[in-house]
Amino acid sequence: MSLTELRLAIWDVDGTLVDSRDVIQACMETAFRGAGLPAPPYDATRQIVGLSLDVALTALAPPDIGPERLAKLVEAYKQAFVTHRTSPGHHEPLYAGALELLEQMKGDGWLMAVATGKSHRGVDALFARHKLRHFFDTVWCADDGPGKPHPFMVEQAMGALGCVPQESLMIGDAIHDIAMGKAAGVRALGVSWGFGKPEELSAAGADEVHHDFGSLTESLKAFALA
Repeated sequence: MSLTELRLAIWDVDGTLVDSRDVIQACMETAFRGAGLPAPPYDATRQIVGLSLDVALTALAPPDIGPERLAKLVEAYKQAFVTHRTSPGHHEPLYAGALELLEQMKGDGWLMAVATGKSHRGVDALFARHKLRHFFDTVWCADDGPGKPHPFMVEQAMGALGCVPQESLMIGDAIHDIAMGKAAGVRALGVSWGFGKPEELSAAGADEVHHDFGSLTESLKAFALA
């Protein structure tokens, strides 16, 4: 199937294309314990994934942490991630079916973008590991401006590629992805294999929630033909 009209898929990364659940929780525990703070449980961590790092850690840290200790916690998390990423046992796999869908969409003529709370450094490392960079026409990160759920990254992706909301959709696993997409006026597809629970994605306004890549593929085909 080759597209006859513009269609743009804007992808989240962590929890949507890449299974980073264990890595993010491990780095969070390392950073908090190194700062002498109790490590957040996974259920708390999963709810802030996708937000800009300073916003996410503010939500997880004690209310009285103060700006200086918060800045040190942010740096500790960044360092923990770099250390983990370069360790021999690092494991941050693509979800089964992700690569095949990206390949199919690229061959069909989709435009594709990334909108992520990761930094450009983090995205570059991930793309190099999994050889993903060539799939994406534009990449927008927490470094570039307002983070999720602000619509900035989706709006910038559309603007960079000459697309309007009716031609575009957002795919993500977290409520912040859904909120960002809806704020930008695009169709928002939730996926249930990452950090967000299906009922949370639906409550956040997801137009659809998918439980496997087969279902997501069929939905994207229907959008392309609409």
